[in-house]
Amino acid sequence: MNRTLTLNATAIIAILLVTSVVWSSDEPSSTQRIPQFENSHVKVWKSTIAPNAPLALHRHDHGRVIIALQGGTIKIEDQSGTSETHVWETGKAYWLPANPPSTMHKDVNVGDQPIEVMVVEVEDDKS
Repeated sequence: MNRTLTLNATAIIAILLVTSVVWSSDEPSSTQRIPQFENSHVKVWKSTIAPNAPLALHRHDHGRVIIALQGGTIKIEDQSGTSETHVWETGKAYWLPANPPSTMHKDVNVGDQPIEVMVVEVEDDKS
């Protein structure tokens, strides 16, 4: 079961990376989250985070893969005021675990160009 889930997630990630080359190169002007696909195993969305226009406070109950379509530096700010900074390189994938219980965060683009990522949240992640 875990092997099948891993293979399915890997296939989805590969497809997303390959198809990213056909998406528009127009720079989005606002922060947005656009649903792409959902089933009982994964939820996929595309997030665009404009400089100094963070995503609203939210949380993730499951681990997720971040695929940078347009990389940059993101600061993940916890509602308590703590933060961590990630540098996401264009074309690379990253793993982020589920958020701790009862916490929320916002994603802040600290660069000067929009960041675009595909997020593949693993709905049946047990970690």
